Amino acid sequence: MCDIYFNISPGEAEIPSAMLSDDKNWISYQLFIRVERPEKIVVGRLGKFTFPAGEYIYSGSARRGLCARVNRHLRSEKKLRWHIDYLLAAAAVTITKVRISTTNECQLVAESGGEIVVKGFGASDCCQGCGSHLRRQ
Repeated sequence: MCDIYFNISPGEAEIPSAMLSDDKNWISYQLFIRVERPEKIVVGRLGKFTFPAGEYIYSGSARRGLCARVNRHLRSEKKLRWHIDYLLAAAAVTITKVRISTTNECQLVAESGGEIVVKGFGASDCCQGCGSHLRRQ
């Protein structure tokens, strides 16, 4: 297992792919997210949910284009496509840190623990029964 962590400053919008060595199989990432105040958010087809204030971890994967995927999450202007996009679009929500890993995203979810706030969030393609790939810590 190999991980790289990036602290994210407000307005920071890119993790350079050159930071990831070619000899590793980078397949997953985690976004460390702060929700400053409770937010009511419509999350695509999942519906409307209240996200309590607190710290969250979202685990995702991208077999190809991992940095491009993470950098998309870091941008404020984007089409809302994935569940995480709806949460990140809220005014009181910020990404504070990013973890890039060679570990499977479901294993990262298991290691992180935490409370499921929205069942099925980010886990549409999950085959390991995680329940949600977003956890409140």
